[in-house]
Amino acid sequence: MADYFQNGVITTLHNLSDRPVDELENDLLGFTKQGSPMALILPSLYSELEGPALKKIVNQLKEVKYVKQIIIGLDRANSEEQFKHAKEFFSVLPQDVNILWNDGPKMKEIQKLLSAENLAPTEPGKGSNVWVCMGYFLASDIAKTVALHDCDILTYDRGLLARLFYPIAHPVFGFKFAKGFYYRATDSKLNGRVTRLLVSPLVRSLRTVTNDSKFLDYIDSFRYPLAGEFCMFHDVVSSIRIPKDWGLEIGVLSEIYRNYSLNRICQTDIANSYDHKHQPVSHDNPDAGLSKMSFDIIKAMIRKLATDGHVFSPGLFRTLKTSYYRNALDMIDQYYADAIINGLNLDRHTEEKTVELFEKNIMKAGESFLSNPMETPFLPSWNRVKSAIPDIYQRLTEAVKTDNA
Repeated sequence: MADYFQNGVITTLHNLSDRPVDELENDLLGFTKQGSPMALILPSLYSELEGPALKKIVNQLKEVKYVKQIIIGLDRANSEEQFKHAKEFFSVLPQDVNILWNDGPKMKEIQKLLSAENLAPTEPGKGSNVWVCMGYFLASDIAKTVALHDCDILTYDRGLLARLFYPIAHPVFGFKFAKGFYYRATDSKLNGRVTRLLVSPLVRSLRTVTNDSKFLDYIDSFRYPLAGEFCMFHDVVSSIRIPKDWGLEIGVLSEIYRNYSLNRICQTDIANSYDHKHQPVSHDNPDAGLSKMSFDIIKAMIRKLATDGHVFSPGLFRTLKTSYYRNALDMIDQYYADAIINGLNLDRHTEEKTVELFEKNIMKAGESFLSNPMETPFLPSWNRVKSAIPDIYQRLTEAVKTDNA
């Protein structure tokens, strides 16, 4: 059952009445007629074209009339045949659709141009994909509002997108940035391991060891800070710097916090339940799965606090690790009770093994930060890129137009 409780320092928009999606879409269509066209970014792996989630997403998007532009960032399409297949796959969409073939020759030329100015992403991944799509969104100058969601959402429906756009598109609300939230569970299992077992206890432990309250209270206000769904205005896109690694979501929240007042930020309930592709924990491979994800997220949090003047040392990281471990175990007790009363499964042994992995990664991330505090994992803002390469937008739109011809 939904609630109307406003906790934390940002506005929470609840789903109190299961308002019909047709009503939401009619409102959104009206907003577009008032001069607020909308765009959607879909960062996709080629392999997702062959899975069940993206087919359902495309079928749902065919019915969405208020979205004017869809930008698809396509990664790991390594041949002309695969790109042709992608164009056929998305051709059923009635919106203005353009695919950024990130592995194709035209986009590689753009990457070389950026590399000459030390502005290009140094490694592929979701962050780099999203960053290039944001550049094309600005370059095409078709829409004023842009939303983003993943392409592996098994429980996707049109209502998710409508509730994601609504807070930003509404002409009176005044929000600049909206983050989606939901609860992560299947019919039998409580999911959302990284949010539950890493981010929540880590934030509370960092609050203790750094005596920070403002930024950490802000992060703790988000019900699902690692959600891959968010929406923002055109001017926000041009100014933010996003991480290229698994710290993308935390990094975006940090940039929004830095640039905008809290009353311009909200979170919106976009789904009754949510399920997508699950990453392996990867106990034996620190460069994969939840292990790599946790490492990048911890470093993103540390870097943000360091920029605010907090001093980190080996001793502080040892204290943080101890505090985190105790807080995480306490939260497992809470999640266990919550799961059982709702008839869900929660394997305490597996949960605690995951916490032990995250605990080790706190020390590894701390050592990495201390050994290289000047690391710059953020991709440059598109304001900077345009300053360095004045015709970059024209070059980018021409490359995409040629590929999609």
